[in-house]
Amino acid sequence: MNLNRFWNYSRGGITGFRTGLRDAVTGVEQTRSRMMEYDQLLVWAVVSLALIGLVMVYSASITLADGPKYKNYSSNHFLIRHLISLTIATVVGLCVFRIPVKMWDKLAPILFGITILLLIAVLIPGIGKGVNGARRWISFGFMNFQPSELMKFAVVIFAASYTVQRQEYLHSFVKGLVPMGVAVMIIGALLLWQPDMGAFVVIALIAFGILFLGGINVKLFGGLVVAGITSAAIIIALSPFRRERIFAFLDPWAADHAANKGYQLTHSLMAFGRGEWFGTGLGGSVEKLHYLPEAHTDFILAVIGEELGFAGVLVIIFLFYWIVRRAFLIGRTSLQLDRSFAGLVAKGIGIWIGWQAFINMAVNLGLLPTKGLTLPLISYGGSGILMNAVAIGVLLKIDYENRVLMRGGKL
Repeated sequence: MNLNRFWNYSRGGITGFRTGLRDAVTGVEQTRSRMMEYDQLLVWAVVSLALIGLVMVYSASITLADGPKYKNYSSNHFLIRHLISLTIATVVGLCVFRIPVKMWDKLAPILFGITILLLIAVLIPGIGKGVNGARRWISFGFMNFQPSELMKFAVVIFAASYTVQRQEYLHSFVKGLVPMGVAVMIIGALLLWQPDMGAFVVIALIAFGILFLGGINVKLFGGLVVAGITSAAIIIALSPFRRERIFAFLDPWAADHAANKGYQLTHSLMAFGRGEWFGTGLGGSVEKLHYLPEAHTDFILAVIGEELGFAGVLVIIFLFYWIVRRAFLIGRTSLQLDRSFAGLVAKGIGIWIGWQAFINMAVNLGLLPTKGLTLPLISYGGSGILMNAVAIGVLLKIDYENRVLMRGGKL
């Protein structure tokens, strides 16, 4: 009897020990194998830029109601509309995140064709809406939609799909380069008719940047760069108002430029000069008081520089650097997982956001001639914010699918 009691006690002790060991090991395995389902730092960088943009749009636009152009608007008008745009963009971005990346590969030519039709429609009187001499918007009542913003996204997925499907022809001028070149020329003609050369420059950089990353022949790419620079020079030479912008850019402080084509640039530079290292303080900008045109859109970085100083501008630059860096790393991971389309889309989004941010900053700082380009995720503008959210949603989905595959899962 004592022997049976000893055996039962020993067996229970061993069983309990095994149970405890199994639970402990299981707990350790769960902790060690855990992987985040999304890139938290990327999300925080995007949210930070959006929140900074919300604050700065309000700061830059709060005095616009005092002027004759916006006399019927309240001081909170642009803040409320920007907040609505951010809300819509967030909802759409979350919906886009639920779409598998392979679906965009199938939809690429359809979306590209629809966007071409929208670029044509915006030029038709009664459909397109003109502002300050440019016809770039289609009114949907609750918001004015800019088809060129949709084209930036459409060209990312179209160029990525084209590059993957025509991989074997990328060393051929006729079969590899000409079809994409013709597509970009059609887009360029429609955008220059609006006119919107800034958007065309970004779209061309996206398309040919993806071709370069996809492995296009170096000589063909070099010829493409030369052709692009030559075309831009011809367009500027044949356009009187673009020539005036170039001359004003070269010497904005000249008496005949400072009050005309160089007006925005000179006041932008004065805003940065007033900001110095740490700024005049939030709300302390003088240039936004009807001196600097488009202070809440194209030249919002100048207001940031004046109110938050060099330190604030550095924070903005770092956040954009982080987003672009993560986009290229996500793209590289996709390519390592043999997901060529997803990899090129991720890098294309990085090119889009990076180049547009760089051009906007360079214009504000007087490093490039004035262009009508907004600062992604920050400037006021429903179409731009919406398409930025779509791009970030797709980028996060690519990252999510990469993590699923690296955990051994299936898509």
